[in-house]
Amino acid sequence: MKTQMRNPTLLLLLLLSSQLCSVLSWKKDEFRNCNQTPFCKRARARKPSSSSLIAQDVAIFDGELTAKLFPEKTQENPDEQDQDRIKALVLTLSVYQDGILRLKIDEDPKLDPPKKRFEVPDVILPEFSNKKLWLQKLSTETIGGDAGTSTIVYLLDGYEAVLRHDPFEVYVREKGGNRVISLNSHGLFEFEQLRVKRDGEEWEERFKGHTDRRPYGPQSISFDVSFYGADHVYGIPERATSFALKPTRGPGIEDSEPYRLFNLDVFEYIHESPFGLYGSIPLMISHGKSRGTSGFFWLNAAEMQIDVLGSGWDAESGISLPSSQSRIDTLWMSEAGIVDAFFFVGPGPKDVVRQYTSVTGTPAMPQLFALAYHQCRWNYRDEEDVEQVDSKFDEHDIPYDVLWLDIEHTDGKRYLTWDRMLFPHPEEMQRKLAAKGRHMVTIVDPHIKRDDSYFLHKEATEKRYYVRDATGKDYDGWCWSGSSSYLDVLRPEVRSWWAEKFSLENYVGSTPSLYIWNDMNEPSVFNGPEVTMPRDALHQEDAEHRELHNAYGYYFHMATADGLVKRGDGRDRPFVLSRAVFAGSQRYGAIWTGDNTAEWDHLRVSVPMILTLGLTGISFSGADVGGFFGNPEPELLVRWYQLGAYYPFFRGHAHHDTKRREPWLFGDRNTERIREAIHIRYMLLPYFYTLFREANTSGVPVVRPLWMEFPSEEATFSNDEAFMIGSSLLVQGIYTEHARHASVYLPGKESWYEVKTGVAYKGGRTHKLDVNEESVPAFQRAGTIIPRKDRFRRSSTQMVNDPYTLVIALNSSQAAEGELYVDDGRSFEFQQGAYIHRRFVFSDGKLTSLNLAPTPPGQAQFSSECVIERIILQGLSTGQKSALIEPENQKAEIEKGPLLLHSRQGPTAITIRKPNVRIVDDWVIKLL
Repeated sequence: MKTQMRNPTLLLLLLLSSQLCSVLSWKKDEFRNCNQTPFCKRARARKPSSSSLIAQDVAIFDGELTAKLFPEKTQENPDEQDQDRIKALVLTLSVYQDGILRLKIDEDPKLDPPKKRFEVPDVILPEFSNKKLWLQKLSTETIGGDAGTSTIVYLLDGYEAVLRHDPFEVYVREKGGNRVISLNSHGLFEFEQLRVKRDGEEWEERFKGHTDRRPYGPQSISFDVSFYGADHVYGIPERATSFALKPTRGPGIEDSEPYRLFNLDVFEYIHESPFGLYGSIPLMISHGKSRGTSGFFWLNAAEMQIDVLGSGWDAESGISLPSSQSRIDTLWMSEAGIVDAFFFVGPGPKDVVRQYTSVTGTPAMPQLFALAYHQCRWNYRDEEDVEQVDSKFDEHDIPYDVLWLDIEHTDGKRYLTWDRMLFPHPEEMQRKLAAKGRHMVTIVDPHIKRDDSYFLHKEATEKRYYVRDATGKDYDGWCWSGSSSYLDVLRPEVRSWWAEKFSLENYVGSTPSLYIWNDMNEPSVFNGPEVTMPRDALHQEDAEHRELHNAYGYYFHMATADGLVKRGDGRDRPFVLSRAVFAGSQRYGAIWTGDNTAEWDHLRVSVPMILTLGLTGISFSGADVGGFFGNPEPELLVRWYQLGAYYPFFRGHAHHDTKRREPWLFGDRNTERIREAIHIRYMLLPYFYTLFREANTSGVPVVRPLWMEFPSEEATFSNDEAFMIGSSLLVQGIYTEHARHASVYLPGKESWYEVKTGVAYKGGRTHKLDVNEESVPAFQRAGTIIPRKDRFRRSSTQMVNDPYTLVIALNSSQAAEGELYVDDGRSFEFQQGAYIHRRFVFSDGKLTSLNLAPTPPGQAQFSSECVIERIILQGLSTGQKSALIEPENQKAEIEKGPLLLHSRQGPTAITIRKPNVRIVDDWVIKLL
């Protein structure tokens, strides 16, 4: 969130007046472009084949391929000065289960570099190392017209990795055949080594009055990566642009910028821009009709710039690559770090996501309440305001689960405190919400007010837990609390200390129903370069901030989530929303897309932003419904609720300068439309919860691009106006005002059933549909079964014991299947087997419930008395009047009923009424 700081001291206002211009509106010149970023400018200027490295001393050590990379010119024409500048690099190739190849390249520690280059800790799962396949032998092969040999490594049945020695290149290929991914095929690899500064050298960099000392000089890395058989590439969030990444360099592309990965606090960001926002995940995924899907991940937390190179960019390079395969070339550039890269062979979209999350972790399983609707504003003024908003939701029969408090609830922006004038009884306020099954979230940002009477600052100073400036003093920057310091959360002991602060004893005024929101954790520094921490600030072991900047918010998020786990003695799952994001953030909570604006374009771009986050591991994400800035017209607000009801994370939020926009403030008709949108979310909570469990076990996102479910349909490859929720629902947003028609592409060969009416539409074609203001188009895929809860309550907590509805959409074979996952919605006991997991299969005129939950002796148990009270059959071609329930040998009636309860439509859906079979049991229902 952003606005001018309201501080009584004139000195602070004067100091910030110049630095805050970047947060008052989007100003392109307040942020560095590639030409103003020396490492990016140098890398872009290099020509193909400029790399002269060759691989030598290839061997097996500790189950991995090892080699040295030597610059060729030092072999041909040794020069003492050049050899001092360019020394041998150490390369390792390691193979892991499921077709994962890891490439590491670093400076040789035996050659005494000035310091150890930074490797990002605590992102890769500890158990990932157990999946390493220990290499026993290497084979060699002479490829093409090479004078020397290449080394071949087994990767997976049908796949192998190739280390080409001269010139140096690494690629994955189908065994003996087509390439999948390659690195340095165009000879653009460059590794700037750390060295001692020479007399007269100028290493400092300046931008907008800020000076970066750069004590270790240039240390960037760049290389090309090619994806074969690719029609499009995706990923590398976070930015507000199309889902399929557009070329940034090449013929006909002028004045373009690379895709930037540098976590920044960007005020009122613009759409259709390659500019980086609050998060950085350096994972790119390619997809094409001919080859399928593959992925490339570079574990590096320094600033990164990535070019997607348009066709013909290398026309004059003279390099010959396989012409039988379509190919997308990319250029990866980072300011610092090492090469720690992962190649994912796929070959399917879900395979790549599974492979990536086996490295960085699958999404955490959230509490059930976190999937429901959240109501937020900067700021709900006081306890009376909170109580009135809460009661108005009940008065208007609109469910919600979480009410949020922004920075104004604190005592002078001192986090983990309360303004006791405005919130004199915070525990009682939270308990009143909890009595209705509701929760509260308070904001806790990383900047700590430099006030000697503030307990957090006093302890952190005494323990020397802050990030230091380049001179070694505690770094002092400006943020909401004025003069502030920032915890060095790279250090595990600092994270542990921070986690302890969320105990009920330390966070005075908190209760077990209070959860946390981490904002500004890029980290945002109002008077810093580009509104962030200086790159030469120092962390543990003198790691420079430049080396880990993109992971700072990740470590803060981790520590906060761990704090909530500790608060509940490890029993309750945490909920922490973060704005900054990095690889692995999915293990710690939810992400939102930041400070968007109440504009139709921002509604539109929210879909590719959420799709991209999901594809890169972050399933639990959403955009502020209604737009954070500005005042949405009622039609836009309604459309945003209708679409946002299908986001994985569903929250309405607004800036304090906007008009109040609670759902009941826009007239009765619009209140009814918003209520219906929120009701749909609550109705679908069993389906969403089941999908979150799938994400938790497999990494496959809750919200998916159409091509993840229909990977061979080219019409889906660049479609980012529609999306899948799991494999069963397709949603098409409405992104223009006064829309009366919408074109919707429905993939596949089977039919799709409109969710509200049950009308069937054929797959494999685009339909021009009439639309109205009551809903956005949503369809259930034929051949699927969706679990719902149709009774409306005040909150999701009050729905726990309600009965279920199964909606069966039959395909052309009169068959369908689906799943239901249920646990206690709160604890970690599901990890010990305390859950219900059922598969429903309809075939040959009967519906069968099958148990998918293993129950070994001694495992925790979970049970439920919930029953299924309605079964809706869409597409049934026969006219049965009753059904037999086995093994009870009871009959149930089949009749026409409403497709949606509380709808204005009459009874149009074929319904088995009150079969009352328990969800925990095995049973069969036969149509008679």
